[in-house]
Amino acid sequence: MGLLTKDERKNPLSTTVSTAKPVRALGLCSGGLDSMLAALVLRRQGIHVEWISFETPFFSADKARKAAAQTGIPLHVQDITGDYLTMLKAPPAGFGKNMNPCMDCHTLMFRKAGLFMQAQGFDFLFSGEVLGQRPMSQTASSLRYVEKHCGFDGLILRPLSARRLPETPMEQRGLVDRERLLDLSGRSRKPQMALAAEFGIGSYPTPAGGCLLTDPGFSRRLKDLMDHGAVLTANALHLLQHG
Repeated sequence: MGLLTKDERKNPLSTTVSTAKPVRALGLCSGGLDSMLAALVLRRQGIHVEWISFETPFFSADKARKAAAQTGIPLHVQDITGDYLTMLKAPPAGFGKNMNPCMDCHTLMFRKAGLFMQAQGFDFLFSGEVLGQRPMSQTASSLRYVEKHCGFDGLILRPLSARRLPETPMEQRGLVDRERLLDLSGRSRKPQMALAAEFGIGSYPTPAGGCLLTDPGFSRRLKDLMDHGAVLTANALHLLQHG
């Protein structure tokens, strides 16, 4: 997994390498531990990292804001409610156990992040996804689905599982040192917790999803609303949380 150097242990949350024109990476941030670790693993290579997080009536960026405050990583927040509701009406990959369109949700987020990446001059995208951690959205085929359909294939790096995945163009071009990326897989959180201690991260949220679309009760009410042809507005969805 690769341990921190002596200098990195002294100031583990700081960038350890300075260049005149650093590589710039934009990460999708949920605010969880994996998001933080992915960014810090890249930052200790001297890569300039920033985050983008998204909000809808189904989830907020509050955890991402706390992670940004804790790590000092700049955060950009976008409300994507309109595009999200359009996708939710007929997600190409279907729903999960409830009304959660996880694969197409991730695809939409990476598409939005990719457009922001292009507009702001970042070199590539990254996320804290760990291969095999979630049974629907973090399998090898699911990760590949997102890459193929988001419009930014070849520009997505998953630093925590990179050495278990095919080498990306960013690694091939030398923008990222593959040997200093990780090879995590599976649902165990012990490696992440150990790495968090090395980076000096003492506080982080539990890995619960936080998306209302995974809640059975909310999903039943939402499906009933959609089956009756109601117009999905942000206000109606906020009210739906209360019955």
